[in-house]
Amino acid sequence: MSVTEPQILEALQPVEDPELHRSIVDLGMVREITVNDSSVTVGIDLTVPGCPLKAEITDRVTSAVSALDGVQNVGVEFGVMSDEQREQLRISLQGDPSATAGTNPAHGHAQGREIPFAKPDSKTRVILVASGKGGVGKSSVTANLAVALSMRGKSVAVVDSDVWGFSIPRMLGTDQEPVIIDEMIIPPANHGVKCISMGFFVDETEPVIWRGPMLHKALEQFLTDVFWDEPDYLVVDLPPGTGDIALSLAQFLPTAELLVVTTPQPAAQTVAQRAAFMAHKVKISVAGVIENMSHFTGDDGKRYELFGSGGGQKLADDLDVELLAQIPMSVPLREGSDTGNPIALDIDSPAGQVFANLAEKVDVEMAPKKRFRSALAVS
Repeated sequence: MSVTEPQILEALQPVEDPELHRSIVDLGMVREITVNDSSVTVGIDLTVPGCPLKAEITDRVTSAVSALDGVQNVGVEFGVMSDEQREQLRISLQGDPSATAGTNPAHGHAQGREIPFAKPDSKTRVILVASGKGGVGKSSVTANLAVALSMRGKSVAVVDSDVWGFSIPRMLGTDQEPVIIDEMIIPPANHGVKCISMGFFVDETEPVIWRGPMLHKALEQFLTDVFWDEPDYLVVDLPPGTGDIALSLAQFLPTAELLVVTTPQPAAQTVAQRAAFMAHKVKISVAGVIENMSHFTGDDGKRYELFGSGGGQKLADDLDVELLAQIPMSVPLREGSDTGNPIALDIDSPAGQVFANLAEKVDVEMAPKKRFRSALAVS
C-alpha cells in the first residue's frame, strides 16, 4: 500500500524550522503533498526568499518522510509564503501589536507592543552586564558567560546594547544576518546563543551618531520586534557608563539583575562602582562582581598581577555582594574573542573553567530563591 498524506503529515509534525524552532506543519509551511506509488514530493513554503537554511530543511524533511514504510524517493519543492501568510505567522508567534498599542513603557510595555521579558509570568532571567568604564572586557565577559550558560543546556539570548561600540557578533562568530518576516526579526545564532546587535544593520566601521530618543527606539525594537521565543536567559551587554541606554533598559527590564565587571586596579574599581550606584537609583538589583584581567601566568609558570590586585574584592565588599569570578588574562581568551570562538567553549583551559564555574553560580546559586541582595538595595 502507498503511504497516505495523513501519515506523511504526522511524520513531518516533529520537523522544526531551524530558525523558528516550531513544527513546519504548525507554521503552515507545508503547502502540498504529492504521493506517486513509492515516491513522495513535499511542497514547502519558505518564510522568506533565499532562506539560508533551505538545505537543512531539505535534509530534515527528507529524513522524516524516508523513514515511512513504502517510501523510496522523497523530493522537496520550495515556494515562498505570501505577505498574508507571513503576517499570520508573525501574529501567531508574537501576537497582535494593536492589543497593547498606546500602553505605558513604565509598566513593561514599549510603544505598541508588550515587552515579553517584563511580563509577570516570564520565565526568562535577565542579566545586565555593566561597567563604569570601557576597556575592562565587559563584552568578552558577556559573550563567554552566554556560551557557558548555553553549554549547561540553557537557552540563551544576547542583546548587544552597546550601540556605539558593538562587538558581540564578532565575539560569537555570528556572520549570518537576521531574517525579517513581516517586521518580525529572527535573530541569528551561533554556539547555541541567539543575538541581536546594531552590528547587523550597519557596517563595522560606520559610526552610529544617535541621540537619546533614537537609542531608546532601537532598544525597544531589540526587545519587542525580535522573536526571542522565551529563552532561559537574556544577557544584555551594556555600554560603558550610566547614560541613556542603561536608563532605558532599566525602564524596560525592571526585574533584571546586574553584574558589574571591573579590573583589579583601584581606579577601575572606583569607576565601576558608579554603575552599581546607577542600578540602585533605578531599583535594579546588583547580583555580583566579576573581576576581569585578574592575573597572567607567564611561560615561566609565575603569576603576574599586571593590573594590581584587590579591586574586584573591594568592590564586592563595598556593595555587599559576592566576587563571582576572577578571570585570568590569556592569549587564547583574546584570540577567541577575535575569531568568534569564545574561550568558554574550551572548558579544559583555565579561563574556560572560570567561565564554567561562573555560569554554574549564576544558574544555581543565584537562582531566584537564592539570589544575592545588594546592600545598596536596602540602604
